[in-house]
Amino acid sequence: MADTHPILLAALAGFFCSLIFSSIPFGPINLTILNEGAQRGFRWALLIGLGAAAMETIYCAFSFTSFSAILDHGIVQAFMQLFSFVFILFLGFKFLLAKSVHVPTQLNAASEKIETRIEQKFRPHSAFTTGFARVMGNLGVLLFWIVLAANLMARDLVDADAFAAKAACVGGVALGTSTWFTLLSFGVSRRHGQMGEKTLLRLQHFSGICLIIFALIQGTHIAWQLARHSRHNPKIEYILAPSQTNNLPKNN
Repeated sequence: MADTHPILLAALAGFFCSLIFSSIPFGPINLTILNEGAQRGFRWALLIGLGAAAMETIYCAFSFTSFSAILDHGIVQAFMQLFSFVFILFLGFKFLLAKSVHVPTQLNAASEKIETRIEQKFRPHSAFTTGFARVMGNLGVLLFWIVLAANLMARDLVDADAFAAKAACVGGVALGTSTWFTLLSFGVSRRHGQMGEKTLLRLQHFSGICLIIFALIQGTHIAWQLARHSRHNPKIEYILAPSQTNNLPKNN
């Protein structure tokens, strides 16, 4: 039972992280599902979501397997935690202060160029390949999973040395993203395109607030780690064992 606990923890971490961050912020896949679901119905929107979930799962698995040796170092983990705090806080304010649904950034501009090249090369005609290709060209998704993988391993939510824990986390991500895109597709098909731009803008502002809250939690955790480290900074009398301190020369 003790052996299954880390695996279950990793699966739950992957599921809830993917479920939350698939909807924050309202990215190109979510907007595509909203538009296509309103016009073509639930099945078409669902296939787009499943294609996006498949590619996102691949990016997640790539982050855990390819960068695990690098992310296992303490200095790299500390840098990634600090970078994720700044990055998520920036995105949070970007989406909170947005005046339109689409918020352009330099990363989005680069992603759109890559996405356009991929679509021109593969020319996806089905809904599944459309979702798959759009996530493939989104640099933000890959960057997000690299940052999140570092944070999950740094907090011991995913055992960096256990392949089973990483596989369970990736499986949780696949289930979480598929769950969100299924719920979104069903909701859009039921409302028949009644979601206007004002509603989407409010959802985007709500996403920004959630990102800021998450960044503040991240910053609080970093500050707590620094405070604990400084409080427990060992002095020389604590480094030496009692037997060693007894053998030190005494000044008479």
